[in-house]
Amino acid sequence: MDPLTLGALGFLVLIVMVVLGVHIVFATALTGFIGIAILKGWTVAANVAGIIPHSTASNYLFSVLPMFILIGFFAHASGMVGGAYRAARAWMGWMPGGLAISTVLAAAGFGAVSGASQATAAVFARVAIPELLKFKYNPSLSAAAVAASGTLASLIPPSAALVVYGAIVDQSIGRLLLAGFIPGVFSALLYAAFLIMRFSINPELGKPIRGVSWRERGASLSGIFPIILVMVLILGGMSTGWTTPTEAGASGAFIVFVYALLRKKLDLKTLNNSLIETATLTVMIFSTFWGVFIFARFLAFTRLPTVIAEWIVTLPFEPTTILAAILVGYAFLGMFMSASGMMLLTLPVIFPAIVELGIDPILFGILVVKMIEIGLITPPVGLNVYVVGGIRTDIPIHQIFKAIWPFVAVDVLTVILLIMFPQIVLFLPNLLMGSGL
Repeated sequence: MDPLTLGALGFLVLIVMVVLGVHIVFATALTGFIGIAILKGWTVAANVAGIIPHSTASNYLFSVLPMFILIGFFAHASGMVGGAYRAARAWMGWMPGGLAISTVLAAAGFGAVSGASQATAAVFARVAIPELLKFKYNPSLSAAAVAASGTLASLIPPSAALVVYGAIVDQSIGRLLLAGFIPGVFSALLYAAFLIMRFSINPELGKPIRGVSWRERGASLSGIFPIILVMVLILGGMSTGWTTPTEAGASGAFIVFVYALLRKKLDLKTLNNSLIETATLTVMIFSTFWGVFIFARFLAFTRLPTVIAEWIVTLPFEPTTILAAILVGYAFLGMFMSASGMMLLTLPVIFPAIVELGIDPILFGILVVKMIEIGLITPPVGLNVYVVGGIRTDIPIHQIFKAIWPFVAVDVLTVILLIMFPQIVLFLPNLLMGSGL
């Protein structure tokens, strides 16, 4: 069989297997192994399948992932989210929609130590929504604000999604993490601007909080100090070249660990659960890497990605138009698939075309993650909305989806602005290129 035909058939078989519910690690590894065996023989296929797991696990760059995951579990155990939320409420509660804005900013802060979108949405569904409802905020808008705010964790470092992207396309993880900071903060500020406008037009959606003294505001700052310290360590360490991303992640995990101990929130059972959950999630992600890299090697043998890249480049459209079409495809896939699964499935095919089009790989990574964020809150399968709805069963899912659309519009505006002004993404990594990242 012609290699290109075999590559296309293998990709089709993979999609069918994923749709039927086969876990992506088994679907990719099996398809890739059989494809290589057909093209090159069983000996080559066995060698590839044997070498890739070791080369993947022994790659120092990948050691950053368990560190970032561990930060998230320790942060959750320490109750850090409560401190961030109280501080945001004390300083922003007086504004129109102040409590909803506080939720957005606190979620962005927690995202800076969590890195997991669904985890952030779940935590704030438990912490923020009861407060919002206590002050008579509109229930569906409150839930939508929490679901949308949770997506910020996918972009603001430490971001597991950016680590996965960098690992797949062999880009600097340090530069990607730095590149995600400004767009993440920018997204949070646009959410806040939308909420100010919405609550100014219709104050009945939620009343401002009055009567918070300056003393209370000052005291609340202690709740965000650990978050700021972790952010400074991670971003400052990487940007100055003092630490690698892995060392920065380990330092951040240690700080959150000590903070949890000082607050007496981390007993042996919680510590054990955090370590086991970190190991479990890390093994799951690494296993997915192994399967997808076997499949990617199969595609490389068929030359399918190269042919597709050459075809995309010759299309009679501007690169920006082609980029927009690719991003729309990611938004669609984001409704049904996890971020890591989606990128692992598509990037081996799509990324060569992006390089040929002359689009900056760092910029493309941020845009892909942003589109994944949009997919997490759009129907019919917006995972973040279902997480919030599953926790707050008193708020109907269809009402949350109805209230989520303005946040989707804000996200689309953010993507357009990032494409129009790529320096929003590239400013930090370009400024700090001399640090060795």
